Amino acid sequence: MSPIPFSGDPGAGQAQPSWSTGSWLPPRRYDRSGRRFTAGLAAGATALVALAVLAVDVLTSGNSPGTVAGSLPRPVEGQTSVVVKGLGAHGDLGTRGERTPVPLASVTKVMTAYVILRDRPLRAGEDGPLVTVDRTAANESVSAVESSVPVGEGMRLSERQLLELLLFLSGNSIARLLARWNAGSQEAFVTKMNRAARDLGMRHTTYTGASGIEPTTTSTSANQVRLARRVMRDEVSRTVVAMPSTTAPGAPGTFRNTNTLLGTASVVGLKTGSGTPASGALMWAATASDKDGRERLALRGVLHQRGGTEPQQGLRAALATSHALIEGIRRWLSTTSPGTR
Repeated sequence: MSPIPFSGDPGAGQAQPSWSTGSWLPPRRYDRSGRRFTAGLAAGATALVALAVLAVDVLTSGNSPGTVAGSLPRPVEGQTSVVVKGLGAHGDLGTRGERTPVPLASVTKVMTAYVILRDRPLRAGEDGPLVTVDRTAANESVSAVESSVPVGEGMRLSERQLLELLLFLSGNSIARLLARWNAGSQEAFVTKMNRAARDLGMRHTTYTGASGIEPTTTSTSANQVRLARRVMRDEVSRTVVAMPSTTAPGAPGTFRNTNTLLGTASVVGLKTGSGTPASGALMWAATASDKDGRERLALRGVLHQRGGTEPQQGLRAALATSHALIEGIRRWLSTTSPGTR
């Protein structure tokens, strides 16, 4: 099989393989309109710190006493919602920013994976059934204007492999391949996605595709946190979104998870998203201990960061503000003793 170029999520920060030499080239990315731009998450550590200072302000909670001890940093634009599981009503840290639905970009793929695993559940360590790559997916995998993953017609990949390529490398072609495998067509799968959203109480969410490239796929940060709570109950989902790297069939080397917060501040998932007009989006999960030493899971959805800028800038802002918020939650939770309430 001839090697196929790889084009990752515009939010990714990984290098791009050179198929002719096997060497690594500077990463090349395109926004949703096809305009080329350069990714630089790895080289932008200093910029992230600066963004964390510039892009957040201090929100004093107006919820019931004890919900937030002191203040937590939140972004000054877009929208964000935070929940800490296991604290009951005290764990709902509320929503900041607009509450109207906005484009999701690749965060959409969390629902795609949820529906796939709901219909075809996997046990820990299980690869699941093999899926044959069709001609459509193979042709779409060479796209230079959207997130794609190198696959060739006739390849047989396991359900687990496809989920990794979906959530790691954010392959739009993989999302649509899974949709066709599951429901016969992307349109039929989208019906399942919207039904699942209604079942989860996500009343302000509309899916129009399996990948998130469509700007008409919209949701709110509060709805995405609701989805994150359900997804993190599944052991296979938790394992996949926590993996720092993976491999792609026919591609040399490994690819880093697009969620560069993994491995910092006890972050254990979930999914990045960026594009035009979604800007930067991120769904994350992190663990932290309360005053009594109990480990808690914090979940956050952040959408529409740095609107009107290139997708990479929006994702940097989402990552930076998230890091600042995680640290704030960890400090607050370390002084919180739910057992005394």
